[in-house]
Amino acid sequence: MGSDIITNLAIATVIVILIFDYTNGFHDASNIIGTVIASRAMTPVQSVIVVAVFEFMGPLLGGTAVANTIGGIAKIGDLTATVSMTVVLCGMLGSIFWNLLTWWFGIPSSSSHALVGGLVGAILFAAGADHVVWGFDVLVEKHKLTGFSKTLAALIISPVAAFWTGFLIHRIMRFLLRGAKPSVNTILKRSQFITMAALAFSHGSNDAQKSMGIVALILVLGGFMPKFEVPFWVMLACSIVITMGILSGGWRIVRTVGFGIYKVRPLHAMDAQLTSAALILGASQLGMPVSTTHVASSAIMGVGTSELPKEVRWSKASEIVSTWFITIPGSGLVGGLSFLFARYVIGVH
Repeated sequence: MGSDIITNLAIATVIVILIFDYTNGFHDASNIIGTVIASRAMTPVQSVIVVAVFEFMGPLLGGTAVANTIGGIAKIGDLTATVSMTVVLCGMLGSIFWNLLTWWFGIPSSSSHALVGGLVGAILFAAGADHVVWGFDVLVEKHKLTGFSKTLAALIISPVAAFWTGFLIHRIMRFLLRGAKPSVNTILKRSQFITMAALAFSHGSNDAQKSMGIVALILVLGGFMPKFEVPFWVMLACSIVITMGILSGGWRIVRTVGFGIYKVRPLHAMDAQLTSAALILGASQLGMPVSTTHVASSAIMGVGTSELPKEVRWSKASEIVSTWFITIPGSGLVGGLSFLFARYVIGVH
């Protein structure tokens, strides 16, 4: 009977994780296709098809470094299998809730923040702070980023890096194209097939790995695997589901990313896509889970500031930034309350 409960709970949790992966896809689709649509380089249908192809390839070819980082945040192996898997399940519910809430209001918040917040919140409510691998002691003693500190550092550093990289790339490109004829816009639009494909690949290689890491964690907690590793079927499942999410499209957020921060023309779009793709792909290789939302939005701000700072819609930018600070506690609270519900109403113990 006990093994049946664990198996059923594991199946339910994996399904919920894949649902999160799906919401991640349609929530973040706007970050990838927003600029290419705003610059009229592609139609919505063309952009979604190109993105879907390279998004699918990202998790399969991008390695598992990010998955290992995400899987290493939780230290809940000493809890019973039922409780530990319920913790993960409730954390994912908090993440999904936040993704749907911000999507409904058209706010480009971070799925990565939501994932980390929901998981940490559920752990805190279930077992206490000592069951989160904070990594701050290792950072001080050994100057090494691990666990939550590695995730937090990536989420803080990446938007700053994206802003200034976008700023510099746009300055360089404007210098190289000085005196160019208006016909150069045709080349810039066509070039976005490459830069957007690179951005889609990098997004898949980073974001789908987060779900892959949580699924692998469930398999270990449930006793289905002896050690933490990501099986190929998990990679394939997460690739398929996040691609399905991308195909669904987060059109409510496209308006914000593509039109709400800066008036995007072909050069701006290409520079922002190039910036985002390079930073996200680099972070994936280092095992650092970054927010595509943060990187893409900050890159557009940097590009706009490089050209006409007064034309950047700072009011919309400040609205986006404010969600960065409330996403982790917000999704964490939902994840924690979900666990309390499971403990006291359903009777998880």
